Amino acid sequence: MDFSPIKRITLLLFLLLCYEISFSQQNDNSIPTINQRVTDGSGSLSSDEINSLNKLLFDFEQETSNQIVVLMIQSLDGMSLEDFTLRVCEKNKIGKKGRDNGVLLTIAKDDRKIRIDAGYGLEGALPDAISDQIIRKIIAPRFRQGDYYNGIKDGIEAIILATKGEFKGETKRNSKNVYSLGTIIIILLFMFLGGIMGGGRRRYIGSRGAFSSFPWWWGGFGGGGGGGFSSGSFGSGGGFGGFSGGGGSFGGGGASGSW
Repeated sequence: MDFSPIKRITLLLFLLLCYEISFSQQNDNSIPTINQRVTDGSGSLSSDEINSLNKLLFDFEQETSNQIVVLMIQSLDGMSLEDFTLRVCEKNKIGKKGRDNGVLLTIAKDDRKIRIDAGYGLEGALPDAISDQIIRKIIAPRFRQGDYYNGIKDGIEAIILATKGEFKGETKRNSKNVYSLGTIIIILLFMFLGGIMGGGRRRYIGSRGAFSSFPWWWGGFGGGGGGGFSSGSFGSGGGFGGFSGGGGSFGGGGASGSW
């Protein structure tokens, strides 16, 4: 049967559309539906440990309405960690609608990968840098010892503190420990000469378009502003009212790490 070029293009587009729909449905079926705040698909946690973590998250949600969910799977089976976790968040609508206050902590045991995803509403309290510190400094060291329960528990507690603005992560060194006396003198001399050559303080437009009353070099010294997973649902018992996402949204904010 002879087709005109237009008919051929139309047929090709139709076949591509059918493939895309089929591929999307297949991938969506591999993303779990979560029924508990703590889901262990790897068999690494005891029922008592899961109950303890579930209670911790249940109490926190009752207090703040923020939803933290933990998902531990055996393997990603070659899927990108970031793509997998974002789709889990989207499918399960973690967090409250309008507040977008959900957090997903994902562990892929065989792949030795960890990720924290934060909903739009918590990206300010739980930015990528803080999530990265929690993974590297708190969760990963425990996991390297094979202590999954305390790694997850300590990670959850750090996330809770971060959402309350109380997490004490890495801080910048005090300048007196960074610079030697000679270096400080050189810096001060440079600033003094720069002020004389520049005719005193002037107004400059900074990188964000805002006016500054100091030369460009001032901001650099403290003057600027600043087995795989399967389809279906996961449920790990533990009660505490079960879990149901409230319509929260995610935009890909978070951090990934390994141990």
